[in-house]
Amino acid sequence: MKTKIITLESHDDLISVRDRMSWAKTPRILLVAPKFEKITLRQADLKVLQRHASSLGAQLGLVTRTRRVRADAEELGIPVFESTAEAQRAAWAQTPPKRLTRKPPAKNLREKREQVQVREEAWRAHPATRLGAFIVGVMSVFSIVALFIPRAQIRLKPITETQSIVLPVTASETTESVFVTGNIPAREKRIILDGSQTVVVTGEGVVPQSKATGIVVFRNLTSNAVTIPAGTIVEAARDALVQFVTLEDGIIAAGVGKELEIPIEAVESGAIGNLPEDSLIVIRGALGLSLSVTNPEPTEGGRESSSVQASDADRARAKELLMKSLDEDARIKFLNDVATGDILFDKTISISQILLEEFDPPAGAAGTTLTLTMQVEYSARYASASDLTQLASLALNASLPSGFRAASVSSNMKMESVGLPVLGEDNSARWQLRAERQIIQSVDPAQITTLIRGLSVDEARSRLDESFDWESEPVISMFPMWWKWIPLLPFRIEVLTN
Repeated sequence: MKTKIITLESHDDLISVRDRMSWAKTPRILLVAPKFEKITLRQADLKVLQRHASSLGAQLGLVTRTRRVRADAEELGIPVFESTAEAQRAAWAQTPPKRLTRKPPAKNLREKREQVQVREEAWRAHPATRLGAFIVGVMSVFSIVALFIPRAQIRLKPITETQSIVLPVTASETTESVFVTGNIPAREKRIILDGSQTVVVTGEGVVPQSKATGIVVFRNLTSNAVTIPAGTIVEAARDALVQFVTLEDGIIAAGVGKELEIPIEAVESGAIGNLPEDSLIVIRGALGLSLSVTNPEPTEGGRESSSVQASDADRARAKELLMKSLDEDARIKFLNDVATGDILFDKTISISQILLEEFDPPAGAAGTTLTLTMQVEYSARYASASDLTQLASLALNASLPSGFRAASVSSNMKMESVGLPVLGEDNSARWQLRAERQIIQSVDPAQITTLIRGLSVDEARSRLDESFDWESEPVISMFPMWWKWIPLLPFRIEVLTN
């Protein structure tokens, strides 16, 4: 008999399977659940599919190895097979669905219940037993209250002492960190100062008034014409600083010995340009290979006048006065700029570099006063307060007495220099530092709690006085106030030290 085989997939549900069955035109429809596919069809879904197959005039069969699905199908009368080949060979029986039958309730249930019920023993119902149980319950509640409700606060004032130490300190530029031996870094600070100083000029000098002029004669040393441009420089052989320039362009005719006369003027003003005849005999540049030159007449007209000018002594005096003032300003500024607790090494204040040095009027210019303007960078070394505090802490901790600890207040540390820093040959500064602080006796709250828990208030106070030395008598506060015993639980005891 023809059979429509429908292979189920894991995503199939009741609706999708019904739609696929609707296309079947065969008298038998076989649903195949693959071995490794998880089929989610329930018994109610199989019942709906069975009815849908009947409406199509077909009989529904199932191939599956899942025990739950096989059991549900057998209860509904749906034939179940191991494989599709077995389903096609075997005849499909019309198996009626299994009906669940319920057994009638037993008639002797009341008798059985009475037999099973355990009767309470007589002693448990006795009034004395019940009273004892009540008392035990009340005592249990009281014990819980006694454990968790009371709270104790212990205020202790441990012994405090002053710890003091004097230690040598060496501040060096080569040290990078603080060592307990007393070596600390020497920090450097730089500042820039501006200043000016005016002094009255005491020197004398001359001021050039006009330039000397004259005439030179150029002589051709070649057979070619030579062009002489304006501005050609000629100078004296005895003094190359005395130079003249030609004022006009000129061309010497070709031929050895040809001559050309051209006017000249001194480059610099003053009497230095007044020269005797035949003094200018040097031509600067390539023209000196083709021409010779001389001044047949003296050069004249260079004049100068005497005036008041700054001398080297005036400039040195102005610089000395200004540097003295800047040095003092630098020291004051360094002292004002260092932080509280820093130690400045006065003898290390020095000039790092001179950024600007300018005289007005400049050298050679006339003037009755001379003003010097300078910008100077200064440097100085110092010991920082943080390094000194760290050094003092290291030294004090190393000598801390047993059973004591440093007070927690950060301002507790006090430091004082003993003597002034002395600079050594290696530029390191050496001096002594006195440091002191308050230290307090160490108290272990856990030890105190273990010592007094469970005792009466008076006993706890006596035991604390016997076991430790205090600056004042311990104060024990209880909550509630009428409670007279220290709690047994450690977390209900608070230990405060001050």
